Amino acid sequence: MTETQRQLLRTLPSAILEDPPLFVVEIVSPNNPDDDYRYKRSEYAALGIPEYWIIDPQALKISILTLVSGLYEVIEMTEKDSINSITFPELKLTVEQILNPF
Repeated sequence: MTETQRQLLRTLPSAILEDPPLFVVEIVSPNNPDDDYRYKRSEYAALGIPEYWIIDPQALKISILTLVSGLYEVIEMTEKDSINSITFPELKLTVEQILNPF
C-alpha cells in the first residue's frame, strides 16, 4: 500500500482496515445516488480497490467497475445478465439473483 492510500484510509470515518479490500459492493441509496455513482468511485480508485459493484434496485441494474490504470471501466448489467467477477472468477450469479430480495 502506498503512503497516499494509507492517508486516504485514515481520512475515511469508518476505515478500520490496514489494507484496502479487493472487492466492494454498494447498494445505491435512493436519497444520495451521487455518493455511490460518483464520490465513492473516486475514493475507491484512489485506494486501488480492483473491483467495485454498484447495485441499483430501483434501476434494476448492477454496474461492475474494474480498475484499469487507476480508473474504473464500467459494465452495466441487467436482469438475465451473468456477472463475471475478476476477484472471484468462480462466482456464478445473475443480476436477477442479486436483485430478487429487493
